[in-house]
Amino acid sequence: MRRTVLTAAIAPLGLAVILATAAQSPALAQTVTVAIGGELQDKVQELGEREVRDQADRLGEVVTRVLAREGSLEGARVELVLTDLKPNRPTFQQLGDTPGLDGIRSISIGGAAIEGEILLADGTRQPVRYDWYSSSLEEVRGFGTWQDADRAFSRFANNLVAGRYVSR
Repeated sequence: MRRTVLTAAIAPLGLAVILATAAQSPALAQTVTVAIGGELQDKVQELGEREVRDQADRLGEVVTRVLAREGSLEGARVELVLTDLKPNRPTFQQLGDTPGLDGIRSISIGGAAIEGEILLADGTRQPVRYDWYSSSLEEVRGFGTWQDADRAFSRFANNLVAGRYVSR
């Protein structure tokens, strides 16, 4: 039986979330950390600190869940940096900062970019890099603010399980 432990921390210069999946044996424990990259840090005020923190949490949750479900990368440390984040609809911060912006009808191409490193149980380091964005407004599905970012997180996690660490 696996348990998920979630600890969130706000670093002085950024946001970070640490997720760990504890297995029956500590030797098999997986750790996933997510930090906010420098360029995304510059966009935190525009997008909203809470929104960006929630997306970092979401990335960590998705990766932890998929790795645990598939039994992949046991004993590994997955250190991720969320380097870009684009919403499909205006965030609460953007709606508050821009009077007249329509949160229902405003739609854009969204997605996310992720970089980092996996420290495997044998000490091997694997760089990771992935990004995914809608290529057109026709691809945007659903009404969520972070629909495409969530799709990017899921695709990234599935690539990790398949052993595809670097994309593009």
